[in-house]
Amino acid sequence: MNRIWIVMLCAMAGNIQPAYAYTIYVSNEKDNTISVIDGDSLEVTDTIEVGERPRGIVLSNDGKYLYICASDDDHIEVLDLQSKQVIYNLPSGPDPELMSLSADGSLLFVANEDDNMVTVIDTVQRSKLVEIPVGIEPEGIGLSPDGKWLVSTSETTNMAHFIDTASLKIIDNVLVDARPRVAQYTPDGKEVWVSSEIGGTVSIIDAASREIKHKIEFAVAGLRPESIQPVGIKIAADGSNKAYIALGPSARVAVVDTTSYAVEKYLLVGPRVWNLEFSPDQKRLFTTNGVGGDVSVIDLQKQKVLKSIKVGRLPWGIAVNP
Repeated sequence: MNRIWIVMLCAMAGNIQPAYAYTIYVSNEKDNTISVIDGDSLEVTDTIEVGERPRGIVLSNDGKYLYICASDDDHIEVLDLQSKQVIYNLPSGPDPELMSLSADGSLLFVANEDDNMVTVIDTVQRSKLVEIPVGIEPEGIGLSPDGKWLVSTSETTNMAHFIDTASLKIIDNVLVDARPRVAQYTPDGKEVWVSSEIGGTVSIIDAASREIKHKIEFAVAGLRPESIQPVGIKIAADGSNKAYIALGPSARVAVVDTTSYAVEKYLLVGPRVWNLEFSPDQKRLFTTNGVGGDVSVIDLQKQKVLKSIKVGRLPWGIAVNP
């Protein structure tokens, strides 16, 4: 019997588990660290010191580097994941918060809250390419699946700005509810979902007409409306027609049907849930719970929380490396 058949039979018998290793990275803005979590054991395997107040984090396309918004250092740090050292910094405006990486990895789009700009960084030349003036206090950055459009949200202006990535100019502005935080395109690129933290809604914007086609509202029994604050958004690309919305102080993640826009369920996680990320197979969802100092692990097939993983103080950003 050849080796391949032996491995298959052992796996069927439950003697070994199919290898599907991945790593989860979490930025802890109070501790100035990145927590490293093994995707199989769901345990913290390392804690890496980085710059001041790390928030948004994004992986390079080859999975070798982690881009980190060091908000109080006013730059982007590049963490080598093999050596676990910050090897160089990239220029950004003051207080970078969230960012998106172009499909080819050559451009990094960064929202800088304190100067009302979106900075476009050339990752190859390690230089600032251009600054795009947007509304007051930009935070969210959402890149369309085809890479042609960028949506930036401005918390005080209450707008979603549509930016043409070819001309790097604003083409349209859409007024949404108070304090928009995250902008997320649907996998087919037809809609943009924008969370409004103070408004308590998620606006569904038609990407072609740039008109709001629906608003999702939330209500959790026993909670005051002001404690339900939508922030992070993740939309599944596995055909399940599900979206997941982090609802801040309510310690809940809303499960939303992307066809009917109906809220199907609220999952109890940790307090002040900020951001979300899928496992590579989209069978699990990980949430950063700022006040709780932990990451919740959600089984998406069972729609239940499996585990809480203690990380650093005020976990904020999250990225998963397959």
